[in-house]
Amino acid sequence: MRSAYRFRLYPTEAQIKKLEDTLETCRQLYNDALAAKKEAWEDNHYNLTYYEMAHQLSANRKKNQALGAVYAHVLQDVLRRVDRAFQNFFRRVKNGETPGYPRFKGRGWYKSFTYPDAGIGYKIDGSKLILSGIGAIRIFKHREIEGKIKTCTIKRDSTGAWYAIFSTDTGEEPPRVEPRTAVGVDVGLKNAVTLSTGETFRYPRYLIQMEKKLAAAQRCLSRKIKGSKNWIKQKLKVAKIHKKIRNLRDEFLHQTSKKLVDKADLIIFENLNITNMVKNHNIAKHILDHSWGRLIQYTKWLLTVATASTIVDALTRLQGLVSRLSWSIPDIRLSDAQVVVSSYRKR
Repeated sequence: MRSAYRFRLYPTEAQIKKLEDTLETCRQLYNDALAAKKEAWEDNHYNLTYYEMAHQLSANRKKNQALGAVYAHVLQDVLRRVDRAFQNFFRRVKNGETPGYPRFKGRGWYKSFTYPDAGIGYKIDGSKLILSGIGAIRIFKHREIEGKIKTCTIKRDSTGAWYAIFSTDTGEEPPRVEPRTAVGVDVGLKNAVTLSTGETFRYPRYLIQMEKKLAAAQRCLSRKIKGSKNWIKQKLKVAKIHKKIRNLRDEFLHQTSKKLVDKADLIIFENLNITNMVKNHNIAKHILDHSWGRLIQYTKWLLTVATASTIVDALTRLQGLVSRLSWSIPDIRLSDAQVVVSSYRKR
């Protein structure tokens, strides 16, 4: 089972320069690889493979000083990102979905790079994260990492803060047993969550609380000359307000999902098409602020970690479970409901 851990980094000014130079080199390599694949397909209808690009990269690193300064495996991961982007593009075309052709990355739009090999090129030594080609960066490791570390991704957010994200493998999922308790969840705007037991959770509406402050900061940003020093400073202020709203919202969603997981073995959410619902511009802002989809995502993740979650979308099985558990959903019609999240706790 895969999991991820995110820790804040506190690099020095010299290390920030190296991190930003690495990001810029990776961005340029991404754009060059994308252009090469695009040209090869348009001119010769030939799909340039990852291995061909990697072979060319080895030759270019000897000529290009910027490429030579970056750890080789980090650059190889950039090429894998380009290759995956085209694989996903062709898959969407084949499945009749909106294709979404891979885009070139403008300055500031390439925000992370990855050390793809387990324990190679990076190492945690106490309160330091040692990165090949960059140095020992202070890391705030607020919790222990469980499982085997597979990759390490260094990311910069919109406020300029740096993070290390470790992807881990914790082994096989625990065995499942039949659930004994169940609860139905109806999401809404008046109450973010209403349970089948009658209990409700009200969302504090952080976006509405900070809307005036955010609007004032955005108006001030619009008056600045784009690209000027004052524009960059004001843009950072707007980003910090957005980050504060996001952090408060995530805290509420994490706490609510934890309460849901503690209440029942089987959790059933109303089956909603959120994408279509936000087309109503009268309530779209409030729906996105409540983040129903992320609440379901967090609940599924907690169930996977705490027990062993599974997704069941068969209505007949839902009716069977409801009947066997002597449980009903008073506010949700069974014809509109699906088992979105279910968990089998270890006893």
